[in-house]
Amino acid sequence: MFELSQIRCFVAVAEELHFSRAAERLNMTQPPLSRQIRLLEHQVGVPLLERSSRSVRLTAAGKAFFPEAARILRIAEEAVFAARRVARGEQGNLAIGFTSASGYSLLPEVVRRLRARLPGVTLALKELVSTAQVEGLNAGELDLGLMRPHPMNGELDSVLIATESLMLAIPQGEAHLWPLEPTLQSLHGKPFVMYSPYEARPFYLMLTERFARAGVVPDVIEHVGQVHTMLALVRAGMGAALIAEGASRLQFDGIVMRKMATDPVEMICAFRRDNDNPVLDLFRREILPTFPGS
Repeated sequence: MFELSQIRCFVAVAEELHFSRAAERLNMTQPPLSRQIRLLEHQVGVPLLERSSRSVRLTAAGKAFFPEAARILRIAEEAVFAARRVARGEQGNLAIGFTSASGYSLLPEVVRRLRARLPGVTLALKELVSTAQVEGLNAGELDLGLMRPHPMNGELDSVLIATESLMLAIPQGEAHLWPLEPTLQSLHGKPFVMYSPYEARPFYLMLTERFARAGVVPDVIEHVGQVHTMLALVRAGMGAALIAEGASRLQFDGIVMRKMATDPVEMICAFRRDNDNPVLDLFRREILPTFPGS
């Protein structure tokens, strides 16, 4: 079978219809160029060029072979460019896990920056609780996880990517009963909608620890796993709730949001240390450092 170098020589001669100009264009001398053409004709089994001392022209077979030969070169060049783009992380796939909380503010910004820097990358977005994201990262089903701080095994690493304030969601009809700048102590003994220790374990553990340190014991009337369910219960007057600032973008009539005078909450970006996906590597080197939390 003929070689790519032979095709390249033939296309140059076919376009120039002049061996000297084709050789100069290919940065080679005329004898090896002629030899490559003869080898190609031998492989094809028919003459492709008619040569004389004064002219070069394509045979009928050469005219049929020429556009296909040019197409082979284009495909080969595109394959090289595609391989280089993938190796640089500019083309390929990136599977991102995210919690519902990160989906309100952080995920859209991550996607926006990825699209701006890497328009050729295909994203697979999967909404998962933090525990499921850790499992997906360990199984190689996810490249990246956006979640609350979560216990990691030795194969995983994480970087702080964002912080956000805690917001107190209270029924509008009871807003006058709450301070304008609430603290954790403001929740002591008050009806409270708490996160599920299973579906929203990181947030549950974080709030439980903070309440314990502050000596605060709210009156937990329900445990739920999703923020929108929590806000629906607040609107129904069942109690107050604490949510991350990004989730406060959910618009619920009958709810008042007030920023808590307490430490912010964190969002991390997790990944496997041994993940060799070039897209992930480029994200970690160029995009992740642009987030204020990292």
